[in-house]
Amino acid sequence: MDWLSPMTGLIAAAAAVPALVLLYFLKLKRRDMPVSSTLLWKRAVQDLQVNAPFQRLRRNILLLLQLLALSAILVALARPVLSLSAGPARRYVLLIDHSASMGATDIAPTRLAEAKRQARTLVESLRSKRTWYLADESDEAMVVAFGPEAKVLCNYTSDQRQLAAAIEAIEPTDGETRLAEAMTVAQAFATPAGAEDKGRPAVAPATMELFTDGRIADLDDVTAPPGTLNYHKIGSAGRNVAVVAMRARRSYEQPEKLTAFVNLANYGPEPVTCDVQLSIDGSVRAVRPATIPPLEPGRPGRPGRPGHTAASFLLAHPRAGVIEVRALVDDPLPDDNVAWGVLEAPGQLYVALVTGGNEPLASALRACPLSKLEVLSAEKFETLYGDAGEAPYGLVVLDRVTPRKLPRGNYLVFGPPPEASGAKAVGELKNRAIADWQDKHPVLNFVNLENLFAARAWKLDVPRDAVVLAQFEDSPALAMVRRGGGIWLLAGFDVLQSNWPFDAGFVMFCYNAISFVAGESGDADRHALKAGQPLTVQAKPGQTRAVLTGPGGLKENLAASPSGLLRWARTRRAGVYRLAIEGGPETAVAVNLMDERESDIAPADELACTGQVVKAQEAPPAPANRELWPLLVALALAIVLVEWYVYCAKVRL
Repeated sequence: MDWLSPMTGLIAAAAAVPALVLLYFLKLKRRDMPVSSTLLWKRAVQDLQVNAPFQRLRRNILLLLQLLALSAILVALARPVLSLSAGPARRYVLLIDHSASMGATDIAPTRLAEAKRQARTLVESLRSKRTWYLADESDEAMVVAFGPEAKVLCNYTSDQRQLAAAIEAIEPTDGETRLAEAMTVAQAFATPAGAEDKGRPAVAPATMELFTDGRIADLDDVTAPPGTLNYHKIGSAGRNVAVVAMRARRSYEQPEKLTAFVNLANYGPEPVTCDVQLSIDGSVRAVRPATIPPLEPGRPGRPGRPGHTAASFLLAHPRAGVIEVRALVDDPLPDDNVAWGVLEAPGQLYVALVTGGNEPLASALRACPLSKLEVLSAEKFETLYGDAGEAPYGLVVLDRVTPRKLPRGNYLVFGPPPEASGAKAVGELKNRAIADWQDKHPVLNFVNLENLFAARAWKLDVPRDAVVLAQFEDSPALAMVRRGGGIWLLAGFDVLQSNWPFDAGFVMFCYNAISFVAGESGDADRHALKAGQPLTVQAKPGQTRAVLTGPGGLKENLAASPSGLLRWARTRRAGVYRLAIEGGPETAVAVNLMDERESDIAPADELACTGQVVKAQEAPPAPANRELWPLLVALALAIVLVEWYVYCAKVRL
């Protein structure tokens, strides 16, 4: 038997029991009354003897019944818990999913709340090594929350209050479900260190109790020894509508024009018709009706495919703003019905060409719709902007020059790449033709490189994160690298010693490069993240502090790193995060759910882990321990009724 509130019962007993006994020692206070007969004296003397203080208690059935009733109430206050199970100590790892899909309301109030309730029930069933308890040792458990990442909230303990507090501390997120890291952590703690007997651990391996709806992105990477994983399925419904993609950007030729594209998905068995609303800075600008086809049933062993439809908006907005696209539909998961985007104000496009002389390249750039093209020598560019924190141009074109000092910005490089790009030239090449290229990439849209021939080129060693757009036989010809908050487009050959300037595709390439690199500042995707991804903003020199505000009343003070980087990793909830940089403008970043797997909220009946299939438990965890206070309260009430009956019987006699 375990006691949940032993001190409460002891304190109450120390006050109540002496008080009850004392009542039987107290002398009654009577008034003097004249009587007509001395026959009443005998009874009066008996009453005086009974009420005389500090005498030996006589047998009294009423006192005995009252003491029994009071004892039952006092023991009930101590909250005894009875368990009839016995055996060696057991260890549990409680794995609780708090990803976006666990915010569904098909189980009131949410799936996460139901998972926490079931986990608390299991915690309340743990056995402790206490007086009159049949367990040989105490059971232990630990709590691990998982979503985009795993977090240990409570290490192994038999303290049920500590475990319950850890479970209650789990907060919802809008990230995806990733279980592999949590399972790795759980298995690392599953077999305790200690003495071993004949090669076997002294304590049995832990049982992993998994509370989730089964929508797990990395299930193929999850491994668990047979018989060690219990899957508790949370959720019942699968009907849901979601915004799974949203993109908003300005027109390159008319920057004041804004185009927004929205992709909607339907995971229900029936088509859904709803309105799609677009707002900018909280003001509704357009509403479009949309009909989303139903879920396409899957083949045996394969899930179905959700129905998709698209909606587009075209409007004028010549200022910066925050775009919100919302599907006006009532479903169990409202968090995925909305997406945000941050749009910068349209700016005039200034381009600098840093060259020792290249008229074909200058002519191709002038053919593009630029606000201004400035041609500079390498020495003048370095003198003017070498020590500047950021280049005053939307795009800087470097033609066969490598200035020693380069400000932050976007660059298009012809020839050997500068060191700041992260790439380097490791040798020269002669007479090279393009072997392959990515014709679907926006930079090479409508550009045919089949006939491009370079008499002089450089062998490029590019970083691992570089995107190779075109390939010589033995070296990248065109590559894209993101460094220092800017984009570097690298062309590893000499344009003047190639036939490219005589091809119409050369002008198209310059147009695409300017549109992609310099025009990306007007793209809402530039300031968009998925929940769980870190928020990073490059501050200018001298800007060392910022205040971050976000969903749910978030407000944090951030300090820049020595390199001037402001970073916030805990973007767990979808919404708009605003960063007010000290001495600079406010920067907004949109964090969205937009995850097709998380929006598919139909709970899985089984989990196909690596090497085994784990079926869901048929019933949720039931309490294995029984609190006895209701029975004790009922017993006290019964004793009081008996005492009342005995008292009434004596009065009648």
